[in-house]
Amino acid sequence: MLQYRQITPSEIPFPIFELKNKWMLITAGKDGKVNTMTASWGGFGIMWNKEVAFVVIRPQRYTLEFVEQSDSISLSFFDRSFKKTLNYLGSVSGRDENKIEKSNLTVSYKNGIPYFEEAETVIFAKKLFIQPMKEDGFIEKQVIKNWYPDKDYHHLYIIGISEIITKTV
Repeated sequence: MLQYRQITPSEIPFPIFELKNKWMLITAGKDGKVNTMTASWGGFGIMWNKEVAFVVIRPQRYTLEFVEQSDSISLSFFDRSFKKTLNYLGSVSGRDENKIEKSNLTVSYKNGIPYFEEAETVIFAKKLFIQPMKEDGFIEKQVIKNWYPDKDYHHLYIIGISEIITKTV
């Protein structure tokens, strides 16, 4: 088992605007099962005087059902050696196969929240807000043309950061 240490949001060991190049796994549990999905869109900030992250999930993603049923979720960040595994986890549905088992990643729990032992940094967060995106909310209509040709608008989650752990060196 990897050794982790707790850090603060200001100590996150990568530039937040590098997230587009540093995929993460959004992970949640429900009814004794765990599901995860690969994501690269999201961000960090302050909302309601809390340190938060935001993530987006498309409505057809199986992970959305798990996130909806969970009070808290984890965001697991990996080094580049896991790129192939994260690509697999982002392209296969947990509805169709046990993709976590096939990925050879190890699910662990912290305060009842599932995460992956192989991650180099894990953010544990409590859901604070959800808002399904709607077409009439887009000011820049080119975004719809570029990213939502099927009108499958993301659900936006604002999540309060409760704890961050990172591998010890």
